[in-house]
Amino acid sequence: MTQKEKKPAQQYFSLQPSEMAVFKCASQIFAAYICSGKVTDKNKSDYYRIAIRDAMRIGAIVEKSIESDDELPASKGKSGVF
Repeated sequence: MTQKEKKPAQQYFSLQPSEMAVFKCASQIFAAYICSGKVTDKNKSDYYRIAIRDAMRIGAIVEKSIESDDELPASKGKSGVF
């Protein structure tokens, strides 16, 4: 195997649950940009950042819109019903 044929070193990272949620959302958004034909080799890095920014904005809207059970005061109960 020549120098050019060597596999790139694998990278490992660990994401917190909230980071994993943003990662999954951003991945889906990025895939949609690819499917729409907007992503090229030249602008791929830009669209990575755009997808992450969009995913974070969606997360912020979700956070403002929904109270999770552990955020509810004890008197409201934990039914999960809006």
